[in-house]
Amino acid sequence: METECWMFGGEFEDSVFEEGRERRSGPPASYCAKHCEPQWFCEEAGSSGDAEALTLQKFRGDLAYRRREYQKALQEYSSISEKLSLTNFAMKRDVQEGQARCLTRLGRYEEALETAANLERNATNTDHLTTVLYLQFAICSSLQKLEETIFCLQKLICLHPFNPWSWGRLAEAYLTLGPGLSAPCEPSQTRNRFTSSDRTFKSSDPPSRRSFPETLPKNSELSVEANCSPSQRSEKVLRHPESCMSEETEAVLTETQMKACASLTRTRLLLQLTQSQQTSFALERNLKTQQEIEEKMKGFRFKEKTLLLISEVMSEDIVPEKIKEEVHTEVKCVGSAALAAMLIASSEEFEDKWFKKIKDHFHPIGNPLHTEIEIVA
Repeated sequence: METECWMFGGEFEDSVFEEGRERRSGPPASYCAKHCEPQWFCEEAGSSGDAEALTLQKFRGDLAYRRREYQKALQEYSSISEKLSLTNFAMKRDVQEGQARCLTRLGRYEEALETAANLERNATNTDHLTTVLYLQFAICSSLQKLEETIFCLQKLICLHPFNPWSWGRLAEAYLTLGPGLSAPCEPSQTRNRFTSSDRTFKSSDPPSRRSFPETLPKNSELSVEANCSPSQRSEKVLRHPESCMSEETEAVLTETQMKACASLTRTRLLLQLTQSQQTSFALERNLKTQQEIEEKMKGFRFKEKTLLLISEVMSEDIVPEKIKEEVHTEVKCVGSAALAAMLIASSEEFEDKWFKKIKDHFHPIGNPLHTEIEIVA
């Protein structure tokens, strides 16, 4: 009978019945904190292969990097890498990241990218992958490979779609891409503009000051060989190659502007949603960024209904509950293969996911090259 009435979980821990510790009378014992002298880790200590000695050596490498002694830091990191045990994965990741950053600073970009690619292949959770993508972003930015920079940001957004700063950086990258498209080029080069991995961008202007007003078409509709038959288009290219090239460039510029505008809109929406939870310098930065976005949006010269459509599309998945999940999400340890599946395979895949609805609205069915983004003259 007693067995039948026994409730699962109704038992007590033995500690419940233990007597509490007696409080010591008198003042508590004084606590003496350990004091470390500046650069205490610069002294050699222990065996060269000892774990503690390797940690101290890493501190020395970090200090050299902070002092901008990149060659010295690289030597420290490389020395550690040779002595590390195969099971010390955490230290190995830190050292490889240090090596990649030093190689970038020393102008050895290909080696830096190779090291970063190795880190990406061996990433086992979302935190590792996020760190690697930021590293690749830094390397590609230093190398001034704009399309690779954009792809890194797009992959970061796949992992963290509610991070406003990644969206803001992506918008700046699109803004930087625009002026480069206005340079004269062959039609075939224009078609491959977004797939070339060799093109770089160079400008003395900071990305935050880039805009499109001087290069944007002022007419409300742009047609790229839309109403011509194939033979008519070929004849037009032969007779007026410069005109066709200009039209195609204008269409690509307008589409790039649309992507930048959509990314900025998404940034502003996410900042507005988190604004109520922020105070002090975080709130100040938030409001300042929103103001900067407003100023940039004026340069696009889109009509109000166009901006409303973009805002509607870019806010479809923005729900407060999802934002909370993103902020408090746990690190996902899913393995390399599953992590790779979480990312996009190409920039086109990302743009189809986020911008396709906007492009479909402005590109009538059956006339994919006809752009109808309305622009205020």
